Amino acid sequence: MPVSRDADDVQYNNSEILDPRIRQRLKHDAQGLVAAVIQQYDSKEVLMVGYMNDEAVRRTLTTGRVTFWSRSRQEFWRKGDTSGHVQYVKSFNLDCDGDAILVEVDQVGAACHHGTRTCFLSGGPLPVVVGTRSDEEKSI
Repeated sequence: MPVSRDADDVQYNNSEILDPRIRQRLKHDAQGLVAAVIQQYDSKEVLMVGYMNDEAVRRTLTTGRVTFWSRSRQEFWRKGDTSGHVQYVKSFNLDCDGDAILVEVDQVGAACHHGTRTCFLSGGPLPVVVGTRSDEEKSI
């Protein structure tokens, strides 16, 4: 039975469904999804953003591999099953509101379906006014 513990040594049972205590902490959108930011665990490089429903969260928590819900295909997909570009889970964290997930992974190969290391290389930068801290803020 897949039982896991969090940093506070709370025990969760995600064997058949997502533990209701975890589900309660998630803030789902209208489609029942939560955004998941995927980050390389050692370099902290942001690789991609995907979406998870409760079952994708459960699978990710219990298998050591990242599973997403495909909004376009309306099905589960586990990163790397067809490409070989696997994401091995190193940590899984919720933000303070429960409306975003941060999954730290060990990424094998490209994270983006365009073949680049990150999806943000494929998308590219947009013009932006760059902000600068004031001298007072630099000490904070």
